[in-house]
Amino acid sequence: MKMPYAHQAIVPKAKIVGYLLNLANENGHSKARFFLAFGFTIEQWEVMANALLHHASLHEVTRIEPRPPFGIHYVIEGILDSPDGRNPSVRVIWIVDEGYDIPRLVSAYPL
Repeated sequence: MKMPYAHQAIVPKAKIVGYLLNLANENGHSKARFFLAFGFTIEQWEVMANALLHHASLHEVTRIEPRPPFGIHYVIEGILDSPDGRNPSVRVIWIVDEGYDIPRLVSAYPL
């Protein structure tokens, strides 16, 4: 199954710039090294945001994880289009907050 409402999904700028591509972030620095190596950059953070949105619309949900009282996590695995064309396999986690229909990016990391 595809993630519900994937066409409305949100990728907050802060999640990309402050976490997934931020080498100074204690929790995200290893992810940043990974994604930066595939050509993603903070300066063009929208490229990564669009790649993650495309990933969500292209691939099937591999796992659904209820997270009461916060909402539901949707885990999607597959190839992520990257600027350098090497297109790594990644796991991307989205949440649909309780009471809402719009998925929001939680995290992404290599498989």
